[in-house]
Amino acid sequence: MRLIDRKRAAGLTTAVALTLAALVMPGETILAGPSETSDAERIVAIGGSVTEIVFALGEQDRLIARDSTSIFPAEANALPDVGYIRRLSPEGVLSVNPELLLMLEGSGPQEAVDVLKKSGVAIADVPEDFSADGIVDKVRAVGQALGVEKKAAELAEKLEADLDSAQADAAGKTEGVRVLFVLSTRGGRIMASGRDTAADGILKLAGAENAVAEFPGYKQLSDEAILSAAPDVILMMDRTGNHASNADDLFSHPALAQTPAGKNNRLIKMGGQYLLGFGPRTAEAIRDLAEQLAEIRS
Repeated sequence: MRLIDRKRAAGLTTAVALTLAALVMPGETILAGPSETSDAERIVAIGGSVTEIVFALGEQDRLIARDSTSIFPAEANALPDVGYIRRLSPEGVLSVNPELLLMLEGSGPQEAVDVLKKSGVAIADVPEDFSADGIVDKVRAVGQALGVEKKAAELAEKLEADLDSAQADAAGKTEGVRVLFVLSTRGGRIMASGRDTAADGILKLAGAENAVAEFPGYKQLSDEAILSAAPDVILMMDRTGNHASNADDLFSHPALAQTPAGKNNRLIKMGGQYLLGFGPRTAEAIRDLAEQLAEIRS
């Protein structure tokens, strides 16, 4: 992770600033000294897992706001909400007068991020990777940005051991269970999760098989694709807006009804941030998911 000292950059002449911009490759940032950002006391966390990590590090008193995905722990909800991570408004973020933005990779839209990067506020880019190693890297990145590397190293070591244990517990219990993660059922159209997604990542950690891993990202499935996937179970986020509040609603879909999951009425619903957040609670989520999937094999 690299840190951008926007306040120092703002003092450069236009010519020098343009030269720096030309030299920095896309996705890279200008390195600033740790003291430039680690002492920040007015911090906005963008990304639910980022906020959870800040709390897990005991640095929550430095937070002044968070994004709308930051709903855990419950105390986070008392902080001002600056908007959804993928639909940020620069005005909303800057209205709380932050000194540092902890911004999870994938925040957007890009236009808003570009404005924030020119605002004079320091930004710490937090990497996102849907794996156990990715969680550890995320913790270390947040710890570096906050200047609490020792606490981050201790938390990272604890989480690494817990994640290893959770995967070992799940090993063999869920092998061969085909899972279809359904993101949305709006209008009767099934939007499912392929590879390189948070859902695919958590299924791998739990030892199960993504029924539609042949495509990347999220995709609307045809009836033929659903039948071909032949999932043993459907996995969904437990939230409103899915238009399938229970198994009866979900399996009223003609194609889903003909799958092994539909014939056996197998639906698992879990909290979205808990299941897909890839943060301090992921080991617990792995155990929870693996336990429910293991019941299918018994």
